Amino acid sequence: MDGKARARGRLVSFEGGEGAGKSTVIAAVAAELDARGIEVLVTREPGGTPVGEAIRALLLDPSHPTLAAETELLLMFASRAQLVRESIRPALERGLWVLTDRFTDASFAYQGGGRGLDGGIIAELERWAAGIKPDLTLLLDVPVDVGLERARERGGTDRIEAESLAFFGRVRDAYRSRAALEPERIRVVDAGRPAQQVAADVLAEVRRLLP
Repeated sequence: MDGKARARGRLVSFEGGEGAGKSTVIAAVAAELDARGIEVLVTREPGGTPVGEAIRALLLDPSHPTLAAETELLLMFASRAQLVRESIRPALERGLWVLTDRFTDASFAYQGGGRGLDGGIIAELERWAAGIKPDLTLLLDVPVDVGLERARERGGTDRIEAESLAFFGRVRDAYRSRAALEPERIRVVDAGRPAQQVAADVLAEVRRLLP
């Protein structure tokens, strides 16, 4: 990879509620970029590093139903801070494209919209602990009942997936509100359709970033 290519690292995040199909779409984007000779790092939140995966296990463990919303938020950002410093920034500096299953928008949706925490506090944590924003965010939007049914079909329910329909309705509303505020960065894709159609629309958005 030459010097010019190394200068074009991009951060692309994939957001959406439970069962939105992010994993399938991320795999399609990674394959497209690889076919174009672009080196890719695929990661996820919470997680993506040894420290982050340990935090993920704690956050999603259904045996902790009384975890405070503030604790959840801070743990999310602890995992994110580690991911940015250990994986994302070094990859971007080397010219890689980073595809992440969730990033800071998820905290505005889940801990802000879902839990009702102050968006100003989340924004300050975004500035301080994360320090970067995605170049592009693909919001895979799916009705709550459809997404939860897909999630149940995968088997098993983690601590967050066990939340109420009302909670996930607030999460979806928060995601859509953020997309309305930043329409150039956050592109909404109808994820209620067949996976092939969803992937085609996502790939079209990703191609806008290609040189």
